[in-house]
Amino acid sequence: MSSLGGISVIFDLDGTLVDSEPNYFEAGRHTLAEHGVPDFGWTDHERYVGISTQETVADWIERYGLRASVEELFAAKNRRYLELARSSTRAYPEMRKFVELLAAEGVPMAVASGSSPEAIEAVLTGTGLDAHLRTVVSADEVPHGKPAPDVFLEAARRLGADPAACVVLEDAAPGAAAAHAAGMRCIALPYVAAQADAPEFATAGLLLRGGQEEFTAQAAYDWLLNSVDPS
Repeated sequence: MSSLGGISVIFDLDGTLVDSEPNYFEAGRHTLAEHGVPDFGWTDHERYVGISTQETVADWIERYGLRASVEELFAAKNRRYLELARSSTRAYPEMRKFVELLAAEGVPMAVASGSSPEAIEAVLTGTGLDAHLRTVVSADEVPHGKPAPDVFLEAARRLGADPAACVVLEDAAPGAAAAHAAGMRCIALPYVAAQADAPEFATAGLLLRGGQEEFTAQAAYDWLLNSVDPS
């Protein structure tokens, strides 16, 4: 058995494992421009970090008074995003190291994301992370996306893991809330620095206020090691 005992690790994908938010922003900006919203900026995009595409486009319809359906906008945004995801998604180097460190220890791992199954597959394949991360859950496969705990609980079920023995890595407040609701510990690395004080992040076992810049594979591994119950 791994020196990490019975711990299983569940990763959020976007903004946690990979720097995909710029691609989501571009896909959203283009889609909205085609529907008469020409000035969607990065600050507008930040409010959707950590929320599923389905819920994002539903909010657009209400916020911008769009006439298109959720299905139509979802398909358009997803199509554009997939084009970008396949060609230009970067895995965070320290996250890649962390995945490799855990894989070498035989730690069970999963990805639980608000993205569509196609988007998750495109990103994991494009970055080569699929070599180690084969258990994948999309919010499209469960009744409710984050902040509900559904994706994390389903990931634990597929890993055959007790939720209490799972540690989640998350960059967004809804994801930290979902981990807490699932009864899992959380390593939080806020993608949007200004959100580090969000109450959802206060529930994290380890909060790296500096986000990815503060994250190192070794420090995260050591934290996991120190959190193993010796009994």
